[in-house]
Amino acid sequence: MSNDERPGPGYGQGPHNGAHIDFEALGPALERGAELHLPLYEQAAAWLRELLVETAAAGDQEVDRVLDIGSGPGVVSCLLAHAFPAAEVVAVDASAVLLERAHARAARLGLGDRVRTHLAELPDGLDALGGADLIWSARVLHHVGDQRAAVAALAGHLRPGGLLAVTEGGLAARFLPRDIGLGRPGLQSRLDAAGEEWFTGMRAALPGAVDDIEDWPAFLADAGLRTPRTRSFLLDLPAPLSAPARAYVQDTLALGLDLYGDRLDEDDHTTLARLVDPDDAVGVVRRPDVFLLSAQTVHTGRA
Repeated sequence: MSNDERPGPGYGQGPHNGAHIDFEALGPALERGAELHLPLYEQAAAWLRELLVETAAAGDQEVDRVLDIGSGPGVVSCLLAHAFPAAEVVAVDASAVLLERAHARAARLGLGDRVRTHLAELPDGLDALGGADLIWSARVLHHVGDQRAAVAALAGHLRPGGLLAVTEGGLAARFLPRDIGLGRPGLQSRLDAAGEEWFTGMRAALPGAVDDIEDWPAFLADAGLRTPRTRSFLLDLPAPLSAPARAYVQDTLALGLDLYGDRLDEDDHTTLARLVDPDDAVGVVRRPDVFLLSAQTVHTGRA
């Protein structure tokens, strides 16, 4: 489950634990968040297309099958269908509710004949997927206990010359100036620290968790993939934000308050609660200084 800006370290990254999330309620917000990040994903897709054109020039087959592992509501699945117009795209997720949204989105965009869905857990439920020329997995592998094994499982579905693209890392999203005139300056940095501490605990509690150095290019190489490449992509939405972007920031901070608010001191907890309150004059839906700056890193390897 990914691609759709679910909470992770610093929030705005991946699901915290799919077992107890109400995706019926969360689905619309996930879809809106992914739509907000489309400029970033469009840059990444263009880069992947360049890499795959190099393969085609070397005589390998044109891209005709793409797997989006952890597709969520299918925003990136549909983007990949546009980026690779000759390909069938399979949106793979463990949430049937989110896959219903992916199916509906593809139909609205006239892609229903090329985007299909597949319900599966990562990595155990992938056997029936078959091979692909491109496998995209964004912000989902860090929710698998053994990340190295998960990369190997995905690599096993690549066709010769195929490309695996794993989006992990980057930078925690920034929303606020250092001094917001409320509480102590530096709130954003303390939220990042609390989020990282929470994330470490989440990773440790995963079934089969392996304490491993998170070297994604090394994971790709260990899976037998070659020519690893890494590139980061930026989303820069300066203040003043649009209403949808403000809603995303509010949702992001509200979920952060829910996930790791108990790790904040009383002053920061009070400040964060005021920031997410839609009726508070200093809340993020009303402030003129709220922005959105995010960087996501994509690691690739070729079969």
